[in-house]
Amino acid sequence: MSITDQDTTPAYKRIMSAIQQQIDFGELKPGHAVTSERELAKIHGVSLMTARHALAGLEREGMVERRRGSGTFVAPPKIHFNKLMSYTEQMAGRSLSVRTRLLSMKVIGDAPEIAAHLLLPSTYRLLRFERLRLAGNEPFALETCYLPAEEFSTLSRDRLERGSLFSVLENDYGVKLSHADEEVDATAADPRLARTFGVPHGFPLLRIREVIYSAQSRPFLYVLGLYRADRHTLHIRRFR
Repeated sequence: MSITDQDTTPAYKRIMSAIQQQIDFGELKPGHAVTSERELAKIHGVSLMTARHALAGLEREGMVERRRGSGTFVAPPKIHFNKLMSYTEQMAGRSLSVRTRLLSMKVIGDAPEIAAHLLLPSTYRLLRFERLRLAGNEPFALETCYLPAEEFSTLSRDRLERGSLFSVLENDYGVKLSHADEEVDATAADPRLARTFGVPHGFPLLRIREVIYSAQSRPFLYVLGLYRADRHTLHIRRFR
């Protein structure tokens, strides 16, 4: 940015950009406190009103959340429902790197309800795998995925731990993703989930059931996702 550009950029936008960079570079993570209005005004040599305007702008964009009596904090990642994205892509949008820990992987033939969602016979063999998704060293999500076993028999544990499942399906198997039908509700952590997430028994979790379709409108992937309710915010854009 040239000196001229800097001179013409409103002060509140420069403050917003500076905080945004701290979030992008991982200097500020979800839950971390953001510098107060008073300190921002002092650091940037602006009025308190200008600093307040900058934080309000970041809040409107969903980057921070302001808690009365406590201050301003980096907001948890959003889950966007207006675009089909993998969890890896969701986190990358918030400059958070995701690690995957594969907890289990096996072929099953006794999941008639899941098979029905995929328009398969009730005893059809499904590849079931469970993955814990971590941002940094903190568990953010637990995903249980189901695929037709015959079609994805070559899917390896290594590939499932190295990144986005969507990328694997598209690049390794030529599956073009189209859309997903989702059901969203809330649940509470049972003893196993509490241990997995490192939270108290009964801790609130966001539960999302997804049926994901190919470009040929064929359902081929079922996902049950459990997410820490204090680490995710639903973001839904509606049009009229």
